Amino acid sequence: MKISVIGTGYVGLVTGTCLAESGNQVICMDIDERKIELLNDGRVPIYEPGLEELIKRNTAHTRLTFTTDMASAVRNADIIFIAVGTPPGEDGSADLKYVLDAAREIGKFMNGYKVVVNKSTVPVGTGDKVRAAIASRTKHKFDVVSNPEFLKEGAAIEDFMKPDRVVIGAESPKAIQLMNELYAPFVRTGKPILMMDIRSAEMTKYASNAMLATKISFINEMANICGILGADIDSVRKGMGYDKRIGFEFLFPGVGYGGSCFPKDVKALVQTAEEHRIAATVLKAVEAVNEEQKKMIFRKIVEHFRVTAGRKRPPGKKPLAGRTIAVWGLSFKPRTDDMREAPSVVIIDNLLRAGAEVRAHDPVAMNEAYKIFKDRIFLAGDSYEALRGADALAVVTEWNEFRTPDFARMKKLMKTPVIFDGRNVYSQDEVRKLGFTYYGMGRR
Repeated sequence: MKISVIGTGYVGLVTGTCLAESGNQVICMDIDERKIELLNDGRVPIYEPGLEELIKRNTAHTRLTFTTDMASAVRNADIIFIAVGTPPGEDGSADLKYVLDAAREIGKFMNGYKVVVNKSTVPVGTGDKVRAAIASRTKHKFDVVSNPEFLKEGAAIEDFMKPDRVVIGAESPKAIQLMNELYAPFVRTGKPILMMDIRSAEMTKYASNAMLATKISFINEMANICGILGADIDSVRKGMGYDKRIGFEFLFPGVGYGGSCFPKDVKALVQTAEEHRIAATVLKAVEAVNEEQKKMIFRKIVEHFRVTAGRKRPPGKKPLAGRTIAVWGLSFKPRTDDMREAPSVVIIDNLLRAGAEVRAHDPVAMNEAYKIFKDRIFLAGDSYEALRGADALAVVTEWNEFRTPDFARMKKLMKTPVIFDGRNVYSQDEVRKLGFTYYGMGRR
């Protein structure tokens, strides 16, 4: 098939590349000339394991091309994906400016029947707005389809090539047939293509992300209660997870969720509900718990140094003033450099305001971190360099590289051997036996 993808951000680039990998002729279009120049030079502007290799292979076979020319992208495609950003507005609602701008441009250059697919995460009812925007610029026939993405950063290629399900909102037999043909190669293992109306497809994306965010906030709240009552969240989690009605997925306590999807989508769904006079009480609680959870490890650090300093701390001096805190992990999750809504940003900002010096390391997010913090923190070349002279270590992102460190070396580098384990990656008993003071999330 001949396909165009409008927008070469995370979703658009993964979508276009994977569709090319299955043999389609794909054009990826973006108005950002610098981004297209990078892609045409074989460089990838985002970090996603396996993506660069797929792009190089498919561009070499001319199945995948990149352009800034909207007219050629529209005219040379039968199916056009809209995969532009929907940033949150001040009230949390999704801003559809870029989606509707793209729709109008598609209508302007249309030269025959097209299927226009919303891949961006958009509020319920956006399909109607996209249809009206296209119709305002063309007399050609077209169909609008909703095809929400369910890509996990760090595993996006696998998610696209071997999806749990493909959700398609379509209302014309012709569009349904084309979308079935397009996705047939990806569901040969028997996973379903779920056909539904457009509004239900749009809602499915929000409902799915809201459910996952709810599980994260729930287990974090349980961890906080465990910490107070002397129970151990790891034991509780296992006791819950083996109930097949609950399961283990997304049932790990930590420092809160972040990234480009969960925070934005929960806020947008709350805003949509409120516009229709629905309270969205559960979703508001999910959001509130998550915001508080991002501050939890900072509070643990402050309390530790307030107690250990005791009477030695001069009156009026902040507990963290003059302290050096090492931070391992800056991206919102492993296997990505994405720091949007990352808990690390909240934690580090609080540490800096409290008078601490921060030495941080992340395997891939150092460039993104510099854009945010500039010279306000020391960005270490490796995890051990971040520990040099540190009064404590805060583990914020559970990269595999951090799971089995050299604790003896750590102890020599640190000023005081204290670990705040924001992801419960270490055995608290083993770490304490090695002479560390250890704080986990909801651990006994």
